[in-house]
Amino acid sequence: MPLNTSVNKPILNASEPRFDWSRPEIAAFFDMPFMDLMFRAQEVHRENFKPNEVQVSTLLSIKTGACPEDCKYCPQSGHYNTELKKEKLMEVQKVLEEAALAKEKGASRFCMGAAWKRPSEKDFPYVLEMIKGVKSLGLESCVTLGTLNNEQAESLSSAGLDYYNHNLDTSAEFYDSIITTRTYQDRLDTLARVRGSGIKLCCGGIMGMGEEQKDRVGLLRQLSQMSPHPESVPINMLVKVEGTPMESVDDLDIFEFIRTIAVARILMPKSHVRLSAGRHGMSDETQALCFMAGANSIFYGEKLLTTGNPEADKDMTLFANLGINSEKREENSDEVVVEAIALQAMRQEESKLFYEVSA
Repeated sequence: MPLNTSVNKPILNASEPRFDWSRPEIAAFFDMPFMDLMFRAQEVHRENFKPNEVQVSTLLSIKTGACPEDCKYCPQSGHYNTELKKEKLMEVQKVLEEAALAKEKGASRFCMGAAWKRPSEKDFPYVLEMIKGVKSLGLESCVTLGTLNNEQAESLSSAGLDYYNHNLDTSAEFYDSIITTRTYQDRLDTLARVRGSGIKLCCGGIMGMGEEQKDRVGLLRQLSQMSPHPESVPINMLVKVEGTPMESVDDLDIFEFIRTIAVARILMPKSHVRLSAGRHGMSDETQALCFMAGANSIFYGEKLLTTGNPEADKDMTLFANLGINSEKREENSDEVVVEAIALQAMRQEESKLFYEVSA
């Protein structure tokens, strides 16, 4: 039976993505009784994914702090005093060792984040080496580096990058109250360059920044109008950090957060919807509802860039209790992993990698 937002009006085929969702249609999903919305989202999820598999990623901050952007939620912004220690770009070999450890713990994708407005010409080649090394370990690769030009997007594609993360954060209407150093159009332009280079998109937003439901509707509409939809859609709950302008913002009702995941699943049926930042503050029961709503991707490990994240062992215990399995990729042997790290170490030694990289 076709899915619908009302009892008598079928409007959705769970197997075929749409790119023309209207605000009233999306708002109607948010207004549905909670259990009806969860049922619809679960139906869409089962039409497009194995119902008990979750893609697992690990995120590493490869360059921390002193970002020139003024995102009001971010502890890495140089505009706020969050007592976050500024760090240089990590050595390529160290990054690959972290990637190998992530793979050992069950990750299928390794994501690297740098606190930059945009990557510099001096630093960028080292990031390309990291991507090549991560790929050689048999992991999917993802980076978030800020704004890109066309040449940088093409270079990332040539290096074998799988995903580029560049979130819209919120609706176009609410955006200027959160960030002033980069426009909404800047973000859309970078996303277009990434997509044009053949790289998959990881693009979502942050809930609980003081936005209204209409802003969550606007964000999801913007994402759902991208053709194709972003392959990965992270839905973040604001992590309030002391020293940022948002340290005291009111909490978002957890059921509204779960509704947002469910609506994202319905609007973008073939995308991985990631339960991302803020998970460390959620109970197992809340996370289970998020998975039921259609979330089928998580970050795990000790940190999500600079804020806490549930430990990997705890995640695996939750997966076992729920009967969830990690989404698998083709495995490389231990010998291949060791050889890949050794090869990158030789390249690093030959080129004096890292030591000349700017802060």
